[in-house]
Amino acid sequence: MAAPRLRRSQKERSEQTRSALLDAAIALIHEKGLAGTSTSDMAEAAGVSRGALTHHFKSREDLIAAAVEHMLLIAIEELRTFTKGFIAQNGSSDDIVDFLWDLMNRRLFIVTIEIMLEARHNPAFLDTVRPVVREWHQALDNIWNQLADRYGVEPEFARALMNGTLCLIRGMIAQSIIRVDPAYYAGLLDFWKRDVRAQLAGDKPGTVIPLGSAPRVAR
Repeated sequence: MAAPRLRRSQKERSEQTRSALLDAAIALIHEKGLAGTSTSDMAEAAGVSRGALTHHFKSREDLIAAAVEHMLLIAIEELRTFTKGFIAQNGSSDDIVDFLWDLMNRRLFIVTIEIMLEARHNPAFLDTVRPVVREWHQALDNIWNQLADRYGVEPEFARALMNGTLCLIRGMIAQSIIRVDPAYYAGLLDFWKRDVRAQLAGDKPGTVIPLGSAPRVAR
């Protein structure tokens, strides 16, 4: 005899609906772009009615801001988990660069650039997402401070180095939309890894070497 199915509470159903809408919003923004994604699209992709959507979110901007926050909180948790394991296992700075490249190169950067473009000319939307982005950067700084302790460098230095790494990676991913060249990006990452290793060791950055031929040497 099959075990009876447990009925979900109203709170559980509500949380499931909200989660489905957040996931659908992020997936659609990544696939179609923010301008090409309507609330009807989000409701349909989540398998819920328009009424259910408006019950949880009073506007499209509120849904998008909540979805971005949802995405960033997941990324922050990934960063925390990585940092904890990295410190415990005495990882190399190369591991940090590789992890950040992988994290940003899934859909995190593409979605956030869509958000930034919308916020550029939509002041109300900018006000909605700004606190979410501020929380993201505060969480990043806390993680960079842990890495500073690991390497025995000043927190300000670690934050500048890691935020600079993220800026480099964002630029590379943006360029990859037009230039599909994995060897080129692998070479850039290897070149940057050399400089990160040198910076964390207190040495001068390495000499310039041809892209694509930089050695992969872990610290």
